[in-house]
Amino acid sequence: MSLRIIVVLAVLTGVTGSPGVTIRPEADSADTTAHPNSIPETVEATEIFGQQQQEVPVEEEAEEAVMEAEEAVMATGELNPNHYPARRAAKVVQHYLNTHYGSPFRLFGLHNVQSGNAEDVADSGRKYQLEISVQEIISNTTENCSAEVLFLSGDQQRSPRVQVSCEELLKSNTKAQEEALFQKYKMNQSLLSAQNLPDSYGHIEPDNKPLWHLGIVASSSVMLKESTENTLFNMAQVANITQLATENEQLKFDCHILLHEMVSQEIIHWKLLFTWSPPEGVNVLQMEQLPHCHHCEKPPNTN
Repeated sequence: MSLRIIVVLAVLTGVTGSPGVTIRPEADSADTTAHPNSIPETVEATEIFGQQQQEVPVEEEAEEAVMEAEEAVMATGELNPNHYPARRAAKVVQHYLNTHYGSPFRLFGLHNVQSGNAEDVADSGRKYQLEISVQEIISNTTENCSAEVLFLSGDQQRSPRVQVSCEELLKSNTKAQEEALFQKYKMNQSLLSAQNLPDSYGHIEPDNKPLWHLGIVASSSVMLKESTENTLFNMAQVANITQLATENEQLKFDCHILLHEMVSQEIIHWKLLFTWSPPEGVNVLQMEQLPHCHHCEKPPNTN
């Protein structure tokens, strides 16, 4: 009798036990729903306006998260050029170059980080020594550059101090093209205006590309000013840009831009007033961060 009970229990256990099903962990929902183009910053990829970057396999995410956490604590000495915080510091160099040398016909993008080193500077902040490659996007020219970025310490937000050597890229002469565009805009019988650059399909009309480029250069002034060791800004969209009447030798524009802060995944709205002329370049006169828009759709191509 007892033997029959044991046999029956064994059979029931085999029938009702868990079937051989493998359950695979899903990727963190925050990584896939925060923004369709968002990526971990550990990817080696060319960072150019509107270019979608590479994706990291799910099985590597846990390992990268550990590496990033370690780097957040040990961000001194030699740095991994593909991870935090070297790429953040290198991105500041891009904003600096656009702010000081950008134009409708000359835009700079971070192409690659080759090496980096960080050190604490007593009573000043943290200094990053970088070897990077920078691309002038319109001419598709790339040059290796040396840069130094100092993030200043203190409670008040101040722009990082940047020194960069990119001699060949800065030699490109676009003054003739700029002067022709300046005279065209100045002599227009009606003031220019454009919206949603790029649109929801990533498209920009050819006639509006100089306005988009002006918006990028102006936005770099904001991104340079707002950058810290804990941020990573990219230009997302010119929501609208309008030419204003002026009586001097500067064209004036009112502009509403959208910036993508990659770390927080926030889309940040800024209102800018800036001028442009070939001799003086882009000069931002006023910048104002607008209230967060909870119902606004995220723009395309925010990398």
